[in-house]
Amino acid sequence: MTIFRNQFEEIKKLIDFEDFALLTKRIIDLTLDTENISLYKNTLDFLNWLDQNTDKTEEKKERFSFILSELYQELADKPEADTDKHLLSTYNLIKSYKNSSFALGPVSFDIKAGEIIGLVGENGNGKTTLLRSLCGELQPTSGEIKYLFSHANGYDLRSKLIYIPQRTTSWQGSLLSNLRFTATSYGITGEANILTVELIVARMGLRKYRTYKWKNLSSGYKMRFELARALLRKPKLLLIDEPLANLDILAQQIVLDDFRDIARSPFRPLGIVLSSQQLYEVEKASDRVIFLKNGTPQNLDQDTDITYAETPKLIIEFESDWKQERLYAAFSAIGIERLQINGGTYVASFPASVTQNEFLRLILEQQLPLTYFRNISNSTRRFFLS
Repeated sequence: MTIFRNQFEEIKKLIDFEDFALLTKRIIDLTLDTENISLYKNTLDFLNWLDQNTDKTEEKKERFSFILSELYQELADKPEADTDKHLLSTYNLIKSYKNSSFALGPVSFDIKAGEIIGLVGENGNGKTTLLRSLCGELQPTSGEIKYLFSHANGYDLRSKLIYIPQRTTSWQGSLLSNLRFTATSYGITGEANILTVELIVARMGLRKYRTYKWKNLSSGYKMRFELARALLRKPKLLLIDEPLANLDILAQQIVLDDFRDIARSPFRPLGIVLSSQQLYEVEKASDRVIFLKNGTPQNLDQDTDITYAETPKLIIEFESDWKQERLYAAFSAIGIERLQINGGTYVASFPASVTQNEFLRLILEQQLPLTYFRNISNSTRRFFLS
């Protein structure tokens, strides 16, 4: 079964679950995949109907089923993109500064179409420097960056490789007029301009804000605007600096889900590299995570000055009312090696021979009160430990 058919089967199930918000987004994604103006019109008519009929559940299900059937017929035989294609490759990338002790790198990694890579690390450890180097704003001191998608020249490259900084510049006029201007600048004109912009506005949850100006939007919606503007350019690669900043936890999850769905389109996949302080959220959404410390990746298969081979294989982060001394005594039964406190949260390290099931069995036997626990053995969270 093709990627499209697999995804389509999952989308159809959303009707039974009555998850209409997610279903609407996925229908817009499929509509944009068709590149068919008549289907653009049908979907926009459907969105307008939804706005006026929020409480008609059974009729909504019927209409969702009908429009999905239309989209399936259009896309079933469309050739899918090559998701094994590499978009970018870096080798021993280093960026240093004359009057600074800080240096980024060496960094070596690649990214494929449809893949999401997360950059994590404390502030000042090189995340923004890496993104700016990848997009060409900073010239590497040494090493190599290869852009492996077709581009005619530098301008065309910057059209297909888009960097969205954490702090974006202000703009004049309404949100809608700015997006229509962007679409025109990249060859989308006439009726296609109006319809495409409306679909992407809806996809990014901006329909209520069409007439808003820059000063009237929150930081979160300014980021959504930047993403909408980027998608109009049909990019191959998106580099995004701190897209989750200033978002509440629910909004963070929604944005990350949007990234994942957009990146993995069967017909127009793109690679995404994003930086964030929200470690666990980024790990859930990303295919791979790069942890930077003092400019150096700590979890990539490359030569570095710092290694973490000695890190125990089982590391549990948890919260409990018990004090550290009592916890250590309880965990000594399974050979605890270290028990740290980080901001009220305990982190327990065990030898490789101890399993998570043994940890949980001990919790039950000792009736140890836990209010939270997470296995961070394979999480980049372990690199934040002192």
